[in-house]
Amino acid sequence: MTMRTEPGLARRRLWQLMSPTLPVGAYSYSAGLEYAIEAGWVRDAGGTADWLEGQLRHGLARVDIPLLARLHGCWQRHDHPGVERTARWLRASRETAELAAEDHHMGRALARLLNELGMPEAEPWSAREDTSWACMFALALARWGIPLDQGAEAYLWAWCENQVAAAIKLVPLGQTAGQRMLLDLAGPVGEAAAAGLVLEDDAIGGTAPGLAIASSLHETQYSRLFRS
Repeated sequence: MTMRTEPGLARRRLWQLMSPTLPVGAYSYSAGLEYAIEAGWVRDAGGTADWLEGQLRHGLARVDIPLLARLHGCWQRHDHPGVERTARWLRASRETAELAAEDHHMGRALARLLNELGMPEAEPWSAREDTSWACMFALALARWGIPLDQGAEAYLWAWCENQVAAAIKLVPLGQTAGQRMLLDLAGPVGEAAAAGLVLEDDAIGGTAPGLAIASSLHETQYSRLFRS
């Protein structure tokens, strides 16, 4: 059942959901960025920004956001077969074992957290093989009364923050350079969220071959800071 809250409270719930302090392990993944930097594909702040914007526009906007929207609708309607079908669709869209594992582990962690925060319907998803970050994020949006358009932007912003934090360590970049990058990515985040929310089913699907290659090679990279 959706929890009815006053708008200000729903907005603050969203701040909590997108916070870097959320204990889901997002900080431990680089989504292929570590290999891209090791290989010299990404060398500086400009290259990092291009790498991230490309993923926003050609990956997350075309897969994560439209499927997040469908998951949100299913959770609102209490359409559990629809949730399961869309969760499998999202899992099948991950191009490497590393990307699938990241999504799965973070989704399970969020399921455990939501259960502990008073959302018991999340509990079964803490042990399922088709659990994903977007699936549990959509559940939180639906039950906390958070508007989907705001939730989609928050989903992308949290991803950007994690990637920029990784780049600060790996490139390396200074803190100010990282904040400047986030400032510049704010526009693409909004555009990617808006584009993803209007995609029809037959248009869903991303193309990021560089990311897939980087993620695959990161799985066997000799020395690394981030998980596979």
